Amino acid sequence: MIGATVILYKPDMGITQDLLETVLQQVDVVSIVDNSPVATELLFDKSNMHYHHFPNNIGIAAAHNVGLRDLRSSGCEFGMLLDQDSTIDDDFAFRLSSLLVASKVENRPVVAIGPRIICSFSEKTVKPRVQREVLVYDEIVCVTQIISSGMMIDLSKLDAIGYKDETLFIDGVDHEWCWRAKQQNLMVAIADKVEMIHRLGDSRSKFAGITYKVGSPIRLYYQFRNVLLLTRRGYVPRYWKMRNICVLPIRFFANSLLQDRKLERIKFMLCGLWDGLCKKNGAFSDNW
Repeated sequence: MIGATVILYKPDMGITQDLLETVLQQVDVVSIVDNSPVATELLFDKSNMHYHHFPNNIGIAAAHNVGLRDLRSSGCEFGMLLDQDSTIDDDFAFRLSSLLVASKVENRPVVAIGPRIICSFSEKTVKPRVQREVLVYDEIVCVTQIISSGMMIDLSKLDAIGYKDETLFIDGVDHEWCWRAKQQNLMVAIADKVEMIHRLGDSRSKFAGITYKVGSPIRLYYQFRNVLLLTRRGYVPRYWKMRNICVLPIRFFANSLLQDRKLERIKFMLCGLWDGLCKKNGAFSDNW
């Protein structure tokens, strides 16, 4: 059985409705975890659907864990994670699960496979600047980390790796899980011929010739804090630590001077830096 978990937060139903209709046709069970302040109205047959509403927003990691537990308790072998603003093809789940099945048959240590990401802003394939390809198997490329949306997981490996780290709340949750899998000698991979359109951030800006994603001010709290929390962990790749620590001053400058709501952004960045130094985790509202 294949299941899917879709996370909602104040969704644009024009996009999310299409996604949910497509997903429901491809999997056996769907678990929807809604972190919106007001419950999202869903006009679907709910016979194979779980729905959870958390108006206080429990974070992306905890939402993933609720959904993954639903899929496991329903007897699913594979579980797919999706954000509300992703767009997938009609055979998306089948192609990813087939690649996972093939990997199991070949005894490859692959625990999760994601698609190649096409940025919804640029309509171009996202090519991470520093991520290295570790190994190539036929139609999949093993890498150090993949994003959570579009990720198809072999649920039988969750006991060895563990669930998502809820203390991080949101940013870095997907990559942290991938690095923890690597500790168990398990790999994550990108399906070379499967693509997914995904919205990365709320908009795009350019500084010094470099285009970067721009999110809501409160996301800066989690991004700055979690860089400091994750750089203390031994299993986090050194190249990731170096890159993210080095670009923190540039990101602080760009968000302080080049974006709207400057004072609000500065406040969240400073709170994040402080909590990161003090090793505080959880939701912003728990700490301030």
